[in-house]
Amino acid sequence: MDTDAEFDRLVLFEQIRKAAEATYVKNPLDADNLTRWGGALLEVAQFHNVSDSKQIIQDAISKLEEALLIDPKKHDALWCMGNAYTSFAFLTPEETEAKYNFDLATHFFQQAVDEQPENELYLKSLEMTAKAPLLHTEVHRQGLGSQPLGGDGPSAAPSSKVVKGKRSSDVKYDVLGWVILAIGVVAWVGFAKANAPVTTAPR
Repeated sequence: MDTDAEFDRLVLFEQIRKAAEATYVKNPLDADNLTRWGGALLEVAQFHNVSDSKQIIQDAISKLEEALLIDPKKHDALWCMGNAYTSFAFLTPEETEAKYNFDLATHFFQQAVDEQPENELYLKSLEMTAKAPLLHTEVHRQGLGSQPLGGDGPSAAPSSKVVKGKRSSDVKYDVLGWVILAIGVVAWVGFAKANAPVTTAPR
């Protein structure tokens, strides 16, 4: 994995987070800003260990809940909430608790689809969440659930723990559990850039 690219991504989302925090002080009722803040936190969470990641994800959920209190039909905030609960579920080894979070994720993804039925990303997210519990079981069976989400996690875990005695196709299946955590990475970069031009010129 390109560590420079990973670092650049972390810097980008930290920048978005700080800009959103500053904007919030001036205008706490800006739902777009709260959504950016929550989404940036979800991305930042991928670079931390499990315990810290879960706390950051909870902070993201809090920001997204604020956005949805202001605008309950805000489809991008609903979609980010789905991502937040999906990520939280994958970091939760206990299956009953994980399923509860996957169910919440499905609820929010469905709401996002209801608000914007033609959005292929929302539809794909809803579809992938249906498969998430099976992937969750596989991830934790292989012991990958204790790995960091970012940088060292998905790339290091298969090479150090899983590859031994397994076919490459099996390894790819194991890694799928981590892919779902990054459902929104590429799309979110585009969303953040489109909605937060301050990221190129922070104050």
